[in-house]
Amino acid sequence: MNIFLIMGKRKQAHTTKMRKAKRAKLAKKIEEEEEQVEEIPNELTEMKPLVQKGKWKNKQRVLVFTSRGTSYKARFFIKDLVNLMPHAKTDVKMDRKDQLLVVNEICEMKNCNKCILLVGKKKRDLYMWMSNVPHGPSALFHVEYLSMMKELKFLGNCLKGSRPLLSFDKAFDEEPHYRLLKEIFTQTFGTPRYHPKSQPFVDHVISFSLLDGRIWFRNYQIVGENGDLVEIGPRFTMILAKILGGSFGGPTLYINPNYTSPNAFRSLKKKQAKAKYANKQLSMKVREENRSTTTFATDDTDVVFQTR
Repeated sequence: MNIFLIMGKRKQAHTTKMRKAKRAKLAKKIEEEEEQVEEIPNELTEMKPLVQKGKWKNKQRVLVFTSRGTSYKARFFIKDLVNLMPHAKTDVKMDRKDQLLVVNEICEMKNCNKCILLVGKKKRDLYMWMSNVPHGPSALFHVEYLSMMKELKFLGNCLKGSRPLLSFDKAFDEEPHYRLLKEIFTQTFGTPRYHPKSQPFVDHVISFSLLDGRIWFRNYQIVGENGDLVEIGPRFTMILAKILGGSFGGPTLYINPNYTSPNAFRSLKKKQAKAKYANKQLSMKVREENRSTTTFATDDTDVVFQTR
């Protein structure tokens, strides 16, 4: 019995020594791994960050909303503009009976200093107000050839919240009212640097071109380092109607002499159609008056020359 007890004690001592050795080995291995992990942050902290966080100084906020009576295109257009501008806010529709000066109070409550208001007329005409709240100036545009992102289905795509490059036609620097519009577009569509909702990347271009008295709006994605462009959308054209000195009011600074309202254009088309119908009726009347009523005597021998 004593021999078995001695052998059991020796075996128990041997197992305890093995366990202690394994624990020491594991502890040494864990210490080595911790030392390696501690070395990595030291190297990373010495490196400068690729994108340094700055302070948001240019605090531009744009309020984008519509009035009642707009078509479905205007509602989808609002969504595209909000997706395009991370510094934009939305609000409920404005009542058609309210005056435009109420928009200044709405922007003040929303803490916005820029405003884009879409106004619909007869559910077919769309107008856009761009204003610098509360001191002005403000500009009124007639929007034509409106196409949304989902409607176009282009292959271009950009990161949501990224900052755009604004490209302007050289004609914007020739006339004083175009220079004023260029400044309004820059402050409205340009995303402020270090905005909380913006991304520190520039991967798309917003283009403003002048052609045939219209401002053509296009949005392109920058593909690769070669500068190739792929259109994203939305796309539309704007015809300048007038520029006011205040925000949705004040003295008139500029009126476009070449602008024709849609109602006047449609009435002119109706008058042209009426004139065309009147000319056709007059020509039929003259033809009836000039038609001869006299008949000539026939010769019976002419039947001989008829072969059929």
